[in-house]
Amino acid sequence: MEKQYNFNQSETKLVEKIIDDDTAMINHMILNKGDHLPRHMSNSNVYMLVIRGTLSLQFNEEPRKNFEHGSIVNIPYGLQMNVSNEHDDQVEFFVVKAPNPRLYK
Repeated sequence: MEKQYNFNQSETKLVEKIIDDDTAMINHMILNKGDHLPRHMSNSNVYMLVIRGTLSLQFNEEPRKNFEHGSIVNIPYGLQMNVSNEHDDQVEFFVVKAPNPRLYK
């Protein structure tokens, strides 16, 4: 039987967990200019799907890279990352972690 999941829109920073199944975790995020997530290590195989704006990512100590709407970025397990919005427009993206980090081996 199908399941429906909903996500929100916001004028301010938004981080929400949409799906938390064993096979995948899906988060929805919106960042305004200057918003960022804490620097962290990827805890699973991660896909970031940019659906609006431009996402800024820095991996380890490499230079920051920008990914525009329509991009899907794959981030392997164990990579240090810094996620931010360095641009005027909001960035909206989904983070798909597969498998769910609690099952990652």
